[in-house]
Amino acid sequence: MSQNGPDEATGVHQLGLMQGMVVEELGWDEDSDEDFRQAVMEMIDSDLVEESQQAVDAVVLWLRQDDGDVMDLLIDSLTDLGPAGFLWVLTPKVGRPGQVPQSDLSEGVVAAGLCLTTSASVSKDWSAHKVVRPKSVRR
Repeated sequence: MSQNGPDEATGVHQLGLMQGMVVEELGWDEDSDEDFRQAVMEMIDSDLVEESQQAVDAVVLWLRQDDGDVMDLLIDSLTDLGPAGFLWVLTPKVGRPGQVPQSDLSEGVVAAGLCLTTSASVSKDWSAHKVVRPKSVRR
């Protein structure tokens, strides 16, 4: 981590997360970036949830090429997401093991009926891609 703090070192400040938000984490594995996870928990001042009993404000989905069909994983990620919530899909950066081709991500987002809005570098090995429901569906 940098001396600027964990949010600046990991890029979590770009994600629009705020204290008090409920954030669900899906797809965690040993290769997930622990500094990023810690920065998210510091930002929201809470632990990440694995299975929520309530609607969540955001979902962080760790996605690798061999994890399965992108569309199916995105649709499954919406299960606990509140109507105005958003999804951050974290994928390994270009050249890293498990890299998801941008075309696969884009096609999966469209096939799931969602919109890809923003991408950001959030750590040395991971990029984040914001996915939302179409405006006509959000309340």
